[in-house]
Amino acid sequence: MAEIDSKLAQQLNEQPLSTEEAFAKIAAGKKKKKGEVEWGDEFIEEFNLSLQKLRSRIPLKNLVFFTRQLATMFAAGLTLEKAMTNLAVEERHAGFKKTLETVAADIRKGLSLSDAFERHPGTFDALFVALVKAGEVSGSLQTILDQLATYIEAVHDTNQKVKSALYYPFMVLAFLVGVMAVMLIYIVPKFNEVYESLGSELPAATQALVSISDAVSNHFGQFLFFTFLAWVVVWMISMTKRGGYVLDSMKLKFPVFGTLINYNIYNKMTKTLGILLGAGVPVIPSMRLIQRVVNNKVYAKAISAATDYIRDGYNISAAFRISEKFPSILLQLISTGEETGEIDTLLDKASEFYAKQVDSMVSRMTSLIEPLMIMFVGGLILVILIVTYLPIFYIGMAMKSGM
Repeated sequence: MAEIDSKLAQQLNEQPLSTEEAFAKIAAGKKKKKGEVEWGDEFIEEFNLSLQKLRSRIPLKNLVFFTRQLATMFAAGLTLEKAMTNLAVEERHAGFKKTLETVAADIRKGLSLSDAFERHPGTFDALFVALVKAGEVSGSLQTILDQLATYIEAVHDTNQKVKSALYYPFMVLAFLVGVMAVMLIYIVPKFNEVYESLGSELPAATQALVSISDAVSNHFGQFLFFTFLAWVVVWMISMTKRGGYVLDSMKLKFPVFGTLINYNIYNKMTKTLGILLGAGVPVIPSMRLIQRVVNNKVYAKAISAATDYIRDGYNISAAFRISEKFPSILLQLISTGEETGEIDTLLDKASEFYAKQVDSMVSRMTSLIEPLMIMFVGGLILVILIVTYLPIFYIGMAMKSGM
């Protein structure tokens, strides 16, 4: 078994890790401290990582450009230290520039590139680090970096398509809520004052609208506060093991959108597992990494169970089949890849299939949802306007009774 990081390990008076142990360490992330409550530890770890990612967030185009440039410089014969220093000098994003300077300094001290990246989990996730580690071990770092840049772009594009399909209805509803709030807080009360000055009795529908307007005007701040509080509670529940599992399970069962989320998870899972196995990352660490990539606790649990079966001697397709969470077409492709010895190629084909499925669903959903939402929004605003202006039809009677 090849040894890595021997220089750094000797400096720390530690035994150097084997290749498989190093990958397992990256995939496992931080270990839980003895005696800590599991859900509490998981919540704190997720919360800290979210904050770290928020603080060190960089534009995706910067990360892709950096990865491709690093591959080019490394292929041209520059040392990693020199390449990192040059890229840090050219980087315009202040936060990323500081990170690259730190990475260059760590390499100068004797750390490997993957270990230097591992110190910045908010910028370079476990998958990024594992693939770089695979490139270092196999001697194909330049090829792996090119593949990594392509992978990041492809997964991001698919995620953006899914998000646009999911967020569009909510954006329209948010706009509708804003329009209704303006009408109920500012416009309807003006009509109410006019009708009261004329001594007119409002129709039942208009009176109900005025009552709603009064309630919104008098308690708008409380409404915003409790809405924000509910969002925080749901977010905190999603960070826990059981709560996150329940919420993720509900997402997968949601009509239409649930199918889209499932396809996106299959796309990410197969593309990630394919590139990991193709790069030479061992199966068990690869499974641990895709467990973190899917970003869904239902599938993460299924992958974790499948990993245990693989450790017990099952092949990948059999382990996935036992979980009963994955479609038969995916299982068949994986099984064929295992039989032919080209599992990474078959996984890549499966990823292309599900990426096309996502594209097709997003196109159909957009073409269907857009006219439906326009009709719904227009119809609701029309009802509000009719109810608001309904007393005008009786304005003659109101003026006559007021004389």
